[in-house]
Amino acid sequence: MAVPKQRKTKSRRNQRRMHIFIKAPKFLSCPKCGKPMLPHHVCQNCGYYKGKQIVDVFKKLTKKEKKEKEKELKTAQKAPKKELSMEELSRK
Repeated sequence: MAVPKQRKTKSRRNQRRMHIFIKAPKFLSCPKCGKPMLPHHVCQNCGYYKGKQIVDVFKKLTKKEKKEKEKELKTAQKAPKKELSMEELSRK
């Protein structure tokens, strides 16, 4: 039976294991619709990537769903998110 000649230290063990942990995905907000999306991916909500429409998201939707989606996108475009200053944040 094989027996190790020297004991592996806690430091070596932990250095080996430091890559096995799962990291949470980092999300960005879509510049077009504001929904969370993965970086370097097409937005699932509006179908845009780098300012260009790549996927037609209305193609597979029913008439009722299309109407709701168009209304949602129009409201997101009309009201851009406003940056708050430190004074405004402290008031809330």
